[in-house]
Amino acid sequence: MTQQSAVTAPSAALIHRTAKHYAEHTDIFRTLFELSGLCMASLDGSFRVREANTGFFEQFGRSADDACGRNFQDFLHPGIQGRVQRQFDGLVEGHRSRFVSTIVGVRPSDATFSAELTVVAVHGDDGRIDSAVALVTHEKEEAEGGVAPGRTQLSVLDARILEGVAAGVSTVDMAIKLYLSRQGVEYHVGSLLRRLRAPNRAALVSRAYSLGVLSVGSWPPKVLPDCVR
Repeated sequence: MTQQSAVTAPSAALIHRTAKHYAEHTDIFRTLFELSGLCMASLDGSFRVREANTGFFEQFGRSADDACGRNFQDFLHPGIQGRVQRQFDGLVEGHRSRFVSTIVGVRPSDATFSAELTVVAVHGDDGRIDSAVALVTHEKEEAEGGVAPGRTQLSVLDARILEGVAAGVSTVDMAIKLYLSRQGVEYHVGSLLRRLRAPNRAALVSRAYSLGVLSVGSWPPKVLPDCVR
């Protein structure tokens, strides 16, 4: 278990225990929000932000007036909104009590960052989902020698494969489109995973957005020309 995972799990459990008694312990809940040092928000059953702490406003570059009342999806890159919405829907429908997802956050300046999102359901007295608490753990900067934003240069082939992964294209379809074998596609995906220091394809896409390799707001996903050698 990584250090980040070790911190996130107990934090989510603490949030769940505290938020469950929000109506009776409002002051405690808000103190936890403000003093935890975490980036947190309280969400309603429609995924809208009820309230958030200073860490949340700073992380997403929003004021309280701008953030509260908006759907949480407004703070995420369009390319991942569908996946996160499906996970949240599963929470509301009672299929799970929490979910953890790699996300790409977007600030008003269009700057992006990758993070881990943990959403914990809060049940009312009738057993239904009353609200949810979101915890966002910002990805730490890479140590010296890691991948640096603005310095990633990909070959034309790797750029096309990264775009395919970001668009959800299967290995078989990418192989046909790029005139490669399945093994050839997997080789290049593996190379991209190692180069961008990502553990899986979802994290690879998140890292690519956070490093400014993939263009924000474009569909299908497109690698920026400056990142292709």
